[in-house]
Amino acid sequence: MFKRYSIHTLLVSMGGLLIYVAYEEMISLYILSVLMFMGVNIILSTSLNLVNGYMGEFSCGHAGFMCVGAYVSSVLGVWLFAKDKVFGPPLINPDYALYLFPLIILIGGFAAALAGLLVAIPSYKTRGDYLAIITIAANYIIISAIENLDSIGGSRGFMGMKRVITAMEDIAYLPWMPIWVFAFTIFCIWLIRRYVSSTFGKGVNAICQDEVAAEIMSVNTNKIKTITFMVSSGLAGIGGGLFAYILGYVNPGSFNILKSTEVMVMVYLGGMASLSGSVLSAIFFTILLEVLRPLQIIKWIVIPLMLIIVMQFRPEGLMGSRELSDIFPWMKRFYRFK
Repeated sequence: MFKRYSIHTLLVSMGGLLIYVAYEEMISLYILSVLMFMGVNIILSTSLNLVNGYMGEFSCGHAGFMCVGAYVSSVLGVWLFAKDKVFGPPLINPDYALYLFPLIILIGGFAAALAGLLVAIPSYKTRGDYLAIITIAANYIIISAIENLDSIGGSRGFMGMKRVITAMEDIAYLPWMPIWVFAFTIFCIWLIRRYVSSTFGKGVNAICQDEVAAEIMSVNTNKIKTITFMVSSGLAGIGGGLFAYILGYVNPGSFNILKSTEVMVMVYLGGMASLSGSVLSAIFFTILLEVLRPLQIIKWIVIPLMLIIVMQFRPEGLMGSRELSDIFPWMKRFYRFK
């Protein structure tokens, strides 16, 4: 019984420790921000790995779905709970912000999933480079569309999310954004692990191995590809919503092809079809970005160079397709699903 619930105890302990150190201001706001961006990067890398790793496709426009989630969650939150010069007085009493905030983030994820559906439908007959071109085009279409929507700031960006956070803190003074980032990060990892471990998830692996053979074996490849792409896009939207509320400002330029490239670097660095690899690479990559920040633009020479070196000497990534439990078998008993 202890072994079965030990992972839950560990997660609760980690969450409690994070809340305590943030509430007591034992760590600086900068370090806390890095930790929150680390959680967002974990969501992005694990969600893209669902398509590029587990399903064997090649999506290059993940930041576009992140952008949809960021804007939908931001606009909805400000419209409902914050006084804004565009939307006027709040539509709902700000006292409800704390209780409805998770729903707002999930709605942003749902909107991103619908955008993923629109991309997935014309992608049934495409693979590899062709799918990459479609997703890159979708990324640019989303950014261009938002840049031309003056009602939500257009290319100037959109702000006001800090007032929503302030409304939550007025109800109970706690570091709510670290709490929500931690909760949604655990939720996304749990959801992906359950998804790929399910019977339906076995079809995803079958498509990765041989799509034609999977169809012969009665696997509905179009349905599986569509749902998997929607799940991946929806989780990216959740990450985008959290990203927007962490910064308190969102701009379409933050979700260009460079952002999509960052997510792909994390996926391929950690290892294809490795959930543990995506988590570890997201943590490592976030820290690396901060370490190299003084180099400014030069860091975008160093990071791709590191990726080239990894591809040359370990093309399968740091973890390959293995999980931590494959390297350390004793860990299996701590998080085995029944």
